[in-house]
Amino acid sequence: MVAVKLKTSVKLRLSGECPSHSRSDISVRDLTFSIDEPNERGGTNAGPTPTDTAIAALVGCTNVIGMKCAEKLGVDLGHLTVNAVCDFDRRGVSLTEEIDVPFQRIEMTVAYDGPASEVDAARVATEVSKFCPLSKLFSQAGTELSQTWHRKTA
Repeated sequence: MVAVKLKTSVKLRLSGECPSHSRSDISVRDLTFSIDEPNERGGTNAGPTPTDTAIAALVGCTNVIGMKCAEKLGVDLGHLTVNAVCDFDRRGVSLTEEIDVPFQRIEMTVAYDGPASEVDAARVATEVSKFCPLSKLFSQAGTELSQTWHRKTA
């Protein structure tokens, strides 16, 4: 078997066609999805808002990096359910005033259904905070980010 050496830096390429003031149809690899505003804000509700998409990226990254960290640590988390609640300061997007930290606080709850102990899940959570690029992005931007990991209850 030949070992493949992964590149340490890559370019992520996306493009957006913007048919209206609120909608962007994003293309990445062979996928296309829409980012839009809800009807009440003049959009067509064809997809999540840009800010929703940012939080969704954090949820997705927590899953991917969480499972990688669990595998590396030999921890069986089973499947994850990740919930996020964000306190978002809308003054910037409403053009009222410039806001340095618009995503003020994000509280994440990560539930797992595997046999891992709470101690092992806490080890995984620590690793996720070290390696998840979206977690680092939000934290280094000044967002207060908290994660609670626990076993799913029936």
